[in-house]
Amino acid sequence: MTQRWPELRLVLTLIAAQFAVMLDSSILNVALPSIATDLGLTPVGTAWVLNAYFLTFGGLLLISGRAADVFGRRRLFLLGAGVLVLGSVLGGFATTEMVLIGARLIQGAGAAMLSPAAMSVILARFTGPGRARAMSGWGAASTVGGAAGVTLGGILTAAFSWQSVLFVTGAVAAVVGVAGWMLLPAEKATTRRPFDAAGAALLTGAAVAVVFGVLSAPHRGLLSLEVVGAAILAVTCVTGFVLVERRAADPVLPTGVLRDPRVSGGISVNLLGGAARIACFVLVALLLQQVLEYGPGLAGLAMLPTSLAGFLISVIVLPRALNRLGPERVALIGLLLLALAHLIFATVDSGDSYLLRVLPALVIAAAGVAFSFTPTTLVISEGIAAQNSGVSSGLASATAQLGGAIGIAVFGALDAAGRAAVLEAGGTSLAAAEAGLQAANLAAAVAAGLAAVIALTTFPALTTARTST
Repeated sequence: MTQRWPELRLVLTLIAAQFAVMLDSSILNVALPSIATDLGLTPVGTAWVLNAYFLTFGGLLLISGRAADVFGRRRLFLLGAGVLVLGSVLGGFATTEMVLIGARLIQGAGAAMLSPAAMSVILARFTGPGRARAMSGWGAASTVGGAAGVTLGGILTAAFSWQSVLFVTGAVAAVVGVAGWMLLPAEKATTRRPFDAAGAALLTGAAVAVVFGVLSAPHRGLLSLEVVGAAILAVTCVTGFVLVERRAADPVLPTGVLRDPRVSGGISVNLLGGAARIACFVLVALLLQQVLEYGPGLAGLAMLPTSLAGFLISVIVLPRALNRLGPERVALIGLLLLALAHLIFATVDSGDSYLLRVLPALVIAAAGVAFSFTPTTLVISEGIAAQNSGVSSGLASATAQLGGAIGIAVFGALDAAGRAAVLEAGGTSLAAAEAGLQAANLAAAVAAGLAAVIALTTFPALTTARTST
């Protein structure tokens, strides 16, 4: 036990980093109405308080993973924690819309450095059952962090103020940074690897442009200058990236790995599955407050079982499932559970029982999140060489976050369209919320279902099982 204690402390520090990142991604969801009232936010400004985080987080994840491989995982871990603290403190003291949005951009950048640096340490240091256990803890931190963000955000907003939400995030990131400084091993001196700056810049530009365009579409329109300009920039950057990578000595993303079905299939699964996973917490927060008409504090408490279930499933059930079934089969089960949860949420109406209708769906959603993200990450990492563990971690996280941004935008647009149709017909705001969230949850269920189909047709273990039978 004495020999294992240093390893356990290291793993706990790494999964705590992911907890901080996921906490930060969802903790403002319930607080948004209070922020909008206090700062006088416009509807677009309110949306961008959330979107700004995903813009830099989703746009910088892959390049941050590469930076961890080249410049050192410990360095990037500590830098990410520091930047996340800076953004949180700045946001807590924000008195205007622009300052708060700027703080969220900084938070997203810090999270984009912290998350892949932490995951790459796990992927590079552990193998076999040890990796499965560590990644199960990682999955627990992701599930619990996202759900706990909604719970904690509601409680803090009701008890204190929305500013306390940001200060708590900063405090958690500070603790993670100190633990990382004390426990993360220094990198051993190795042959210096070149950093593909041109490829990195083009890939980052493409990712940021895609996220910006997706997030802008619901508010500006598909043919707006922002969306069309972002699409042109993304295509230009991707074209330039392909040309540059053909000549790069050590490319930021070896294009050959995309020919591995575990990587190409995992990317597609993560995009669609990420849309359903990340949007789940946003849609549930709206469902609790606008359909069941809970206040922020009660809505936060209603999400608590999700955190508990996600933790127990990730720590107790997921490692055994991974060892017995393998990550590809577990990912398929998770996607199907996620689709089922969204289907149940789509049937919830005002006056429905929380215990009989909402709580079971929350537990199923927690299982779906735990069983889909971590196993898909393992599938992708199996197709990428160990020396590029930062790339594999960044690729897994980036595709999930990009899928989440797309999902929030698409499902949000469907929600808005459903509400508008009911209101135009003379319906109440409550009926409009029911219709809008029903459409959004049905779309999320379809996304998870499509991800399951892609997994069935691309993951080697699943395609082999089908052909053998």
